[in-house]
Amino acid sequence: MTTKRARWMVLALTAAVAATGCATKKYVRQEALAAEERSAERIEVLQSQMEDAQMDLARHDQELDELSATTRDALERAMAAGKLAEGKFVFERVLSSDDLQFGFDDTELSESARAALDAFGAELNERNENVYIEIQGHTDSTGPADYNLELGQERAEAVRRYLNSALSVPLHRMGVISYGETAPLTDNDTRENRALNRRVALVVLK
Repeated sequence: MTTKRARWMVLALTAAVAATGCATKKYVRQEALAAEERSAERIEVLQSQMEDAQMDLARHDQELDELSATTRDALERAMAAGKLAEGKFVFERVLSSDDLQFGFDDTELSESARAALDAFGAELNERNENVYIEIQGHTDSTGPADYNLELGQERAEAVRRYLNSALSVPLHRMGVISYGETAPLTDNDTRENRALNRRVALVVLK
């Protein structure tokens, strides 16, 4: 092989190596840029998810602030007992004395009470959700506080029995509590006001 031809071969080989090196550097730069773009996209997705979670938490806190004290209590009790899948308030129905027609020292469900509970059951069926119901019994302030606490419990139990026996609501999807006279809607200074305070609240959660 002549010296001239050998020189040309060396030059060609050097050029090929240089070209390969340039191509490799270009490929590395492209891959690095692509990796940066993928990282930026992932960061953007994570930031969006965090913002959504913060907004959901803010909405949840606002909803809690807007709930009545007894409804907040129901939600906290159900969450602590592991009764809820989502920890959300769905709706509340208050059956007043007009609905239930509980008289003085009375726990028997009237025809109007059963009709009101039937309507409540129909709403549950229409929603078709896996819910938990806390049934809260309330009384007026007539009589001893301990007795009123027991009376509120018996009234709430009467509602639970009807929901289970007549409307097939599972017992494990319901809880009962009595507030007695401790959470009145209004003062107990008149007969009409005392009737308002004799009620049962149905707090629906999921």
